[in-house]
Amino acid sequence: MVIFFHMIQTVSVSVFPIFQYPRLAVSLQARQEEMKFHYRCKKLQHKMKETSNAQQSLKVALESRNFRGQVQDLSAHQTNWVMLAEESLKLLIGVQDQALGIISIWKRRQQMAGNGAPFDENLLPLQDRLEFIFGIYEELIRMIRELSETGQRVLPPEYLDQISNGFTSLIKSSFLVDKQPPQVLKTQTKFQASVNFMLGSKILSGVQGKMPIIRANIITEKKAQDLFVGPSTEPLSDGAGEIENGKSVFEFTQATRTCGAVFKNMLLKKIKRCERKGSESVTEEKCAILFTAEINFSGSTHVIQGRRPFFVEEKVPWKKMCQTLNMKFMAEVGTKQELTPMHYRFLAQKIFGDNGSYDDVKDRMVSWSQFNKEPLRERNFTFWQWFDGVMDLTKKHLKDYWSDGLIMGFVSKQYIHTFLGKEHNGTFLLRFSDSEIGGITIAHIVRGDDGSGQIQNIQPFTAKDLQILSLGDRVRDLKQLKYLYKIGDKDTVFEKYYKKVSSSGNGYKRAVIILTVPGDESQESKHNPSQMNEGVPMDECSVYASASGGLQYASPVYGSPVGSPIQHVGNPPHLYSSPVLSTNIQTLPPTLLDQPPFSETIGPGFSEGGIRYVPSPSYQCLENSNPGWFPAPYHYPEAYPVGAVQIEEVLDIISTDASLSSHSTFTHVPMDEDLTWTN
Repeated sequence: MVIFFHMIQTVSVSVFPIFQYPRLAVSLQARQEEMKFHYRCKKLQHKMKETSNAQQSLKVALESRNFRGQVQDLSAHQTNWVMLAEESLKLLIGVQDQALGIISIWKRRQQMAGNGAPFDENLLPLQDRLEFIFGIYEELIRMIRELSETGQRVLPPEYLDQISNGFTSLIKSSFLVDKQPPQVLKTQTKFQASVNFMLGSKILSGVQGKMPIIRANIITEKKAQDLFVGPSTEPLSDGAGEIENGKSVFEFTQATRTCGAVFKNMLLKKIKRCERKGSESVTEEKCAILFTAEINFSGSTHVIQGRRPFFVEEKVPWKKMCQTLNMKFMAEVGTKQELTPMHYRFLAQKIFGDNGSYDDVKDRMVSWSQFNKEPLRERNFTFWQWFDGVMDLTKKHLKDYWSDGLIMGFVSKQYIHTFLGKEHNGTFLLRFSDSEIGGITIAHIVRGDDGSGQIQNIQPFTAKDLQILSLGDRVRDLKQLKYLYKIGDKDTVFEKYYKKVSSSGNGYKRAVIILTVPGDESQESKHNPSQMNEGVPMDECSVYASASGGLQYASPVYGSPVGSPIQHVGNPPHLYSSPVLSTNIQTLPPTLLDQPPFSETIGPGFSEGGIRYVPSPSYQCLENSNPGWFPAPYHYPEAYPVGAVQIEEVLDIISTDASLSSHSTFTHVPMDEDLTWTN
């Protein structure tokens, strides 16, 4: 018998409807199905016993005819046995259909496990069912063979065909790819798979010598479709590519009663590109891994395979799409916090482009093109690209926030006023950006003196932003945020997410990144040194606030402090900027002024035109002529080189080291012509 079966890359819908308690519903259905199966098995066993007794009576009648010439009861015995055998076969087919239906459900659940659905990989209960059915077939075949040896042909041909087809279908269905390869294969990359032959202990237990070899080949979609119709005469080696280490041997494990083959180090060596249809991309080309084995059984050869290959529904109802999106989101993020009906409504509005309620759209069909081909309205990305970006961002940076219920998530900007319109000043919520892939934004209400409110949306934060400064620290820094919508005071809610930064132990004072937005008067508290002990340390570069808005990075310049491993830099490098945060601090850049010779000890600074100036802080390499001078009102710690922090503003000076004071001796910084300040 030559056995064919394959693994197909598909996305499928859930088998059972999801009720209010989906796992409980599935469990109850499973128990009901199991009770029904056992009842049918008991009924079948009873009928088979009656059939066996009728066969014995028929054999006795045949012997009586041969030796005594008594034929009067032979016809009645034959009729009774045929009737019981047909009833037994009918019951057997019913039991088999139920068992194969459970196998189909197992395959579907295995596919859905890729989307995060719960999945029980244990195949032993299914194996027990198949072995029971296999035993019934063997008993029926034995009865027919015994009667055939007496020269009696009492069964009609269609009965024998039913037995043959049912037996073949049973063996075919007992092959499963229990460990699927990755859904996306890359050339020159190793992968694994394994095959389970649930009837192997019955069929292969008596094999003498070596166990059969099973081979893995990669074939095209067209060839897979052809194999579904019937066996192919073309060699499987002429497939869609070449798989290295694509051979294995069936092994029987007595302890676990399993028979299968494991492919540990398969490698897709090369792939043959097929002619694509229309606008299909390379990643949409479908192939199948076909596992084949040649097994001699009952002197016959069969070509068998599993379900229809590459069948993906072109359209699915929105309610089923919601179930799949929820499972995928929970599995990908690793959370137990599910999507809600409010989320489903927003997602429906996004994919359909209208404002219908969930009840209005739950039965509306979603096409594959809508899901992953057509750009969303007024966007240059698809629904799946956007949703996948949200999952990735949440998985990497927002998992705990989402699991704690702090992120409202899927809500459009147009509906924010519904939630925040009647709330107190400073109430805010967190939602995923619907205009950018992989972004989260903060919406908050600002009330004027007259009580009127205005909803403001802060520019979305991406994964890159959250790597620099966490969401919790951003919420802490924005003083206009006071209450998380429907939850409570932000410092109480987010306190465990605030990063605590202790003072550096390497002789440097830590600089921090603080998030601000334009017009936030409360951010003036950033001048308070008591708040400078928290944030993100910046030990290897300085940061200054530019007039164009955003935090700007500057390279370490002018040499190294005493004891520092950083070597002296003879010529100061260019200062550079990198706008990484949209903070929009409205301030002036540092000002460079030429002042009187600096060969003597100076005080905290000088005044000119009503503006107080202080010298540029530095380390060991200041010498000769004039230093750089900075306007005292713009003493931001971000405006100075490595390690600069703000001290009390009354001193009018910035200190870079504990040894410096308001009356330290400075020498001049040599100014190259190409040294520039960037905004």
